[in-house]
Amino acid sequence: MIRRQFLASMSGAALLQAAKRPPNVVLILADDLGWGDVAMNGCPDIPTPHIDSIARQGVRFSEFYANAPECTPTRCALLTGRYQQRVGGLECAIGVNNLGRYDEAEWLQKKGELGLPATQPTLARFLRQNGYDTACIGKWHLGYGSRFGPLTHGFERYFGILGGNADYFTHQEMGEGAGTSQLYDQDSPTQRRGYLTDLFTEEALSWMRGRGSKPFFLYLPFNAPHSPIQDPDEFDAATGTAPHRNRQRSVYGKMVRRLDDSIGAILRQIDAMGAANNTLLLFLSDNGADPNGRNLPYRGAKSSVWEGGIRVPCAVRWPGRIKAGGVLAQPAMTMDLLPTILSAAGVPSSKAYPPDGIDLLPFLTATRPPVSRTLFWRYKRAAIRRKAVRDGDWKYVFDSGKEYLFHLGKDPLEQRDLIALNPQEAGGLRAKLAAWENEVRAPRLAAFRQ
Repeated sequence: MIRRQFLASMSGAALLQAAKRPPNVVLILADDLGWGDVAMNGCPDIPTPHIDSIARQGVRFSEFYANAPECTPTRCALLTGRYQQRVGGLECAIGVNNLGRYDEAEWLQKKGELGLPATQPTLARFLRQNGYDTACIGKWHLGYGSRFGPLTHGFERYFGILGGNADYFTHQEMGEGAGTSQLYDQDSPTQRRGYLTDLFTEEALSWMRGRGSKPFFLYLPFNAPHSPIQDPDEFDAATGTAPHRNRQRSVYGKMVRRLDDSIGAILRQIDAMGAANNTLLLFLSDNGADPNGRNLPYRGAKSSVWEGGIRVPCAVRWPGRIKAGGVLAQPAMTMDLLPTILSAAGVPSSKAYPPDGIDLLPFLTATRPPVSRTLFWRYKRAAIRRKAVRDGDWKYVFDSGKEYLFHLGKDPLEQRDLIALNPQEAGGLRAKLAAWENEVRAPRLAAFRQ
C-alpha cells in the first residue's frame, strides 16, 4: 500500500510539473495554399487528411485572414505581431536576388536595408529569451544576407531557402535574375539532394528528435505549393529536376498531398515524443492561391485584397485546452498569432513594440464569444495600390483607383457592390483607412517621404 501511494504521489508530481511547463509551439505555414485547396474547406479533388485532423482535434477558423495577399508582408506580420506597414518596405514580396518591387522597397534596397531589421522584436526572440529552443526550417523571405536572416531574429537553428521561391529539386530561385541557389544551413549556403518539401520535413523531424527538457518553438514555413508546379515523383536525372507543370491541377494536387503527408509526419513525431497534450499546433497559409490553386467560393486570388486573396485556411489544436471539432467565426489575422502564442507560453510582449494583433486564446477556448473588429490591408507593387478595410460586416475595397463596398454578412462572395447605395458608409470606412495609413507610417521611411 505504501509503495502504491508513493508511486501515485510521484505520478501526481510529474503531472503537476508537466502542467507548469510552458507548451511547445509548432507553427506550420503553407505557401500560396488557397482557401478551397483543403478538404476541411470543401476541396473536392485533393484529400488533406492530416491538415483536416488538426481541425477535427481542435478548431477551424471560418474567417481567418492573411495580413497581406503576398508572402513577405504576411511573414513580417506573423513574426512581429504588428501590421507590416510599421516596418516599411515590406508591403509586397521581396523579388528574387533582393529586388525591391515598389518605390519604398527600391529605396531601401539601394541603401542595403531591404529586409526585416534585427531591431524588430520577433516571436522567436521573445520565446528564446524565456527558455525555448527555437528553429525555423523552410522558406524565410524576409531579407537576404545574414543581417536580415533567421539567426538574427531569435532562431537558434535555420535550414531553408532565403528567397521567395525555388525549383524544388535544384533549389535555384525562379524569376527575375534567377539561377542562384538560396538553400542555407544556418547562415551558410549548402547543397542537398532532394525535393524541398521532403528536405524541410526531414530536417524538422531531426531537430524535434533532438529536443530535451526545454519547451521548443518550431516555425515550419513550407514553400509548397508555391510555383514552380513540380511533381515530387517526376525527377529527371538527365536535367537534375522535374518539369514545370504550371496550371496543371493534378500536379498541384500531388504537391499539396506531399505537404499533407509531411504534416502527418510532424504529427506522428509529436505523438512519439509524448508531447501532443502539451503542444500548441497551428496551421495556416500565408495568402490566397495563385491561378494554380483554388480560392472558391471566394472572389479573387493572390495579390488581390478580395476575399480569395486574403482569406486563408487555418486550424489550431491544443488537446485539453481547445475543445475538439469547433468552427470559430471570430475574424482573425496572421498578426494575432504572436500575442496568442505568447499568451499560451506565459511570455510578455514588448511595451515599446505593442502588438496590433489580439490574443485569440479566449476565443479558441470558448471562454469569450466572437467580437467585431476593424481590420486593414494595403498592398503595393510597382504602381499598383490595393487597400481594404473590414469593419464588422462591412468591407471597403480600393483597387487601383476603383472603389467598392460590400456587406460580408449578406454577401461573403463580394458579388454585390453597394457603394452607390451607401455613400455615407463608404465615406466612413475610407476615413478609417486613411487614419490607419497615417498611424502605421514606418519611421525608417521618414527620409523617403521628405
